[in-house]
Amino acid sequence: MIKFVSSPICKKAGLCIAFVSVLLAVACSKPHKGKLQGDWKLKSGETKLKITDKKFAMDSDLEYAEDYFVKGDTIFTSFEGNQPYTKFIVQQLDDHALKLLSPDSTVMEFTR
Repeated sequence: MIKFVSSPICKKAGLCIAFVSVLLAVACSKPHKGKLQGDWKLKSGETKLKITDKKFAMDSDLEYAEDYFVKGDTIFTSFEGNQPYTKFIVQQLDDHALKLLSPDSTVMEFTR
């Protein structure tokens, strides 16, 4: 029978590894909500998108905006928390470009 030694040093090392893993998962998760925030315009110019820290508004002012949250690479929107959620998949995100796959499988390319 094999016995494993559990020392305080091993426990601390395990906690450190777990903490670093969580930090890496948070840091590497995309999209970053801060990068999403701002005013976006469809490359064709026909649609505008405004994203704040709490609201997601397409072609309207923030009075009629939807609430949203981000999980993985997907933006989930809903009006006043009603379900089902509308899902937008982020295909590309940087400081000047946002590429979304809409619920009807249309790719929308926005710029700032």
